[in-house]
Amino acid sequence: MNTLLAKSNPQTTLRQHIEDGLDILNILKSIFPYVSKRIKGFDFWEIIRLSIIFHDLGKGHLEFQKMLQGKSNSWIHQRHELFSLPFVKGLDLEFQKKIYWIVAGHHKDFETLLGSLRSYGDEVGEIFERLDLGGITEIPSFQKEFENNILEKEVIELLKSYNIEFNLPETHNPKYEIENFLKDNTLNPREILYLILLVGAFKECDHLASAGIKDIYKIESADFKYLHENEYDFYNHQQKSAKEVGNTILRAPTGSGKTESALLWLENQLNTNGLGRIFYILPYTASINAMYERLEEKLGKKVGLLHGKLAAYIESRFEDDPTITETHKIKIKEQFRTLVCPLKVATPFQLLKNIFTVKGYEKGIFEWFGGYFIFDEIHAYDPKTFAQIIALLKFSVQNLGVHVFVMTATLPQFLRKEIETVLKEPSLIQADNKLYNQFDRHRIVLKDGLLVGSLKLIQDAIDKNQKVLVVCNTVEQAQTVYEKLDCQDKVLIHGGFNAKDRSDKEQELKKEDDVKLLVGTQAIEVSLDIDYDVIFSELAPLDALIQRFGRVNRRRKKGICDCIIFKERNASDKYIYRNPHIIERTLSILEEKQNQNNGIIKEIDLQEMIDFVYPAWEKEDKEEFDRILSLLTHFIENDLKPFSHNQRREEDFYSQFDGIKVLPTSLLNEYEKLLEENQFIKAENLKVSITTRRFMALKQDGGIELEKKVFEKKGTDKLIDKNVLVINRKYTPNLGLQFKEKEFNIKGEIW
Repeated sequence: MNTLLAKSNPQTTLRQHIEDGLDILNILKSIFPYVSKRIKGFDFWEIIRLSIIFHDLGKGHLEFQKMLQGKSNSWIHQRHELFSLPFVKGLDLEFQKKIYWIVAGHHKDFETLLGSLRSYGDEVGEIFERLDLGGITEIPSFQKEFENNILEKEVIELLKSYNIEFNLPETHNPKYEIENFLKDNTLNPREILYLILLVGAFKECDHLASAGIKDIYKIESADFKYLHENEYDFYNHQQKSAKEVGNTILRAPTGSGKTESALLWLENQLNTNGLGRIFYILPYTASINAMYERLEEKLGKKVGLLHGKLAAYIESRFEDDPTITETHKIKIKEQFRTLVCPLKVATPFQLLKNIFTVKGYEKGIFEWFGGYFIFDEIHAYDPKTFAQIIALLKFSVQNLGVHVFVMTATLPQFLRKEIETVLKEPSLIQADNKLYNQFDRHRIVLKDGLLVGSLKLIQDAIDKNQKVLVVCNTVEQAQTVYEKLDCQDKVLIHGGFNAKDRSDKEQELKKEDDVKLLVGTQAIEVSLDIDYDVIFSELAPLDALIQRFGRVNRRRKKGICDCIIFKERNASDKYIYRNPHIIERTLSILEEKQNQNNGIIKEIDLQEMIDFVYPAWEKEDKEEFDRILSLLTHFIENDLKPFSHNQRREEDFYSQFDGIKVLPTSLLNEYEKLLEENQFIKAENLKVSITTRRFMALKQDGGIELEKKVFEKKGTDKLIDKNVLVINRKYTPNLGLQFKEKEFNIKGEIW
């Protein structure tokens, strides 16, 4: 056999696959200059080069080649990478073991590989017998399997073409080498880290080559040119950000160009420290989507997007574009998830999953090496997530040379101290007092009673042709208020809509003058770039209220606008905001400020107000923060190792997401139709996410049932089963999921 194959669809030779991997390697060398600066003592890139050449040599197994050629074969899903290892053993190099481990573990974890090796005999030439379906089956040793089936001559010919000094392959059972690695406690933390980085870099080369990706973009000086084309001068805090080198914390008013400050800082880091991949981190999907679109307008394909609803976003974004096919959508999603885009807008969870050793974590950690993290709205996380972010920063700053820019309008002092500690005395930048005074735009107006008891007051504002924003603390309350207020152009937003309807509403909100009344829940706090004349809000913690106020007079062109807050709480509010002391302190500081300066909120006072409401850690929050930080730090320092899969740790990561997707019964027919058309993302976008607590209550009450749908995969005769949780609650595009109203099916029965 003259030509060894690596893949069958499309048919690719082993040589071509190696060459594709080496092409990616050359690109990585240019976009990760920090590797050569930081890693000393061995040639990082040479190890990757040799790993690329050797990793798939085991595909030179006779039966594997027959399978790739579509011929009758006896390949029974053995692990081809194991058959590459005798060739690696033929290398007489000091770092041969590193290549051996990389090649062995480039597809499966070592425990899985050991399971595969148990099907072979232990000694060369030893034959075992077993009863197999009534007959006697011979079980050769791994060594015998290699000697009998590997096309050694063709493989060695291929190796010679790369001018590699190579002895004959050393036949052996990899079981012992792999077991020894798992038992080895002598590797120090630095050696383990470097091995993770080697594995990550190699997997990037292999996976990108297999995907046929040729273009990996760089962020260059020219990409920042648009920042310097403005007709106005930069604010002082922006000028300072542009000159800082290293970790930085910026505090400036909302709307004062913090994003531009971060990008100016980034430009200086890249010019000073060199290229690195960039992560712009935000807490909420809506704000991430908006930031992605804002940056993509300036930087094009160099910007990517990462969050849990990525597929739904891509489907929505390109739904009406006939030039974007399903294949294009898949390609876009893969580009976002790979190294192709140098700047990714993401949730912190997309980074955190790597330190929880979720599948592919080595690639993720390598991508951070010498990179840049920009955190916006870092105050928005609960103690558990904040602790994980601190653990992430500690690991990445100390071990990976990551530089960090944190920006915030308000951040409690005790949280800032945690960040300052882990960033090791970062530079602190604050906007000028004069600038803060220019950003005064809101007046506090406190009202007695409940919001729902003052609907006439809200209706009067609507009738006066004001653009009115109403924010409630629960979905049910928002639905009630929305139905009772009379306005021709009104929109309701909350977490009880499916992705399809939520996207439609966000598109409607972009046409600013068309929506005169917007009613919603906390989803408003992180919604699109909207600008209203007045807000009516239920009482909430001060930081949440500040976010809500930010949707009023956003562009500071309306003078001073009223922010009307109702002092009485609904009984159900305690399930949303559980700490009564925070609510009490919020109300206290609002009453104090209402009596000063005609109730106008001085932007410069917001930090002082936040520090009053959050003077220190709450006892329970601090205990949770310390516990999570301690556990995760211990895991990173002691158990973060390559070639292993920690199932429990991965489950711990995914257990954080309090949401289960259910399908309203009224959408069942549409869901089935989309499945039959193989429109899987559109089908998934019909589901609504509900909390685990709500799910369990409905399940016990018979409100949720599991249905199985069977459909045919297009282009095949294959039938596919798909389970879906169906909820018997009413759903409409205007109101979303209505938990108090049961839905009837077409037979007139309660579903």
